[in-house]
Amino acid sequence: MPAAASSGIARGVYNTLFKKNSVFITSIFVSAIAFEVVYDTASTTIWDKVNKGKQWKDIKHNYEK
Repeated sequence: MPAAASSGIARGVYNTLFKKNSVFITSIFVSAIAFEVVYDTASTTIWDKVNKGKQWKDIKHNYEK
């Protein structure tokens, strides 16, 4: 990327996110919540795949009547 283009991108990011404190803090909270949702979903999916057949939700039909 040319230096002028990256400077323009940096200026745009600064003007959009960092110029006002309220927008900056809001973007931090929104980013943190989005990261938490994605991380939780990914870790739950991985846990369920690794432990398939060993969890209560997989075997409860064997014990319920």
